[in-house]
Amino acid sequence: MAYIRPSSDLRNKYNEISEFCNRYNEPVFITKNGTGDLVVLSNAEYERLCGKQELYRLLDEGIADIKNGKCRTAEDTFADIEKRFGFGNV
Repeated sequence: MAYIRPSSDLRNKYNEISEFCNRYNEPVFITKNGTGDLVVLSNAEYERLCGKQELYRLLDEGIADIKNGKCRTAEDTFADIEKRFGFGNV
């Protein structure tokens, strides 16, 4: 459920908004003159969302590389790791 507050609450009820965002990891939608204007998130939730977006970007990049033939077999990759770190000599 969306938590919607008027812009005046940023000034008058900042602590209440901050506590809500941090406790529930949910955004607070701020309106200005009755129209959506801002979305407020806790820092932790913002970092989580940015990390998720970066993960999706990297996955898309990897999938594109596979489709374009820019990949190696697992066997070749592990053989190089073993050679580089000397695992094959154990």
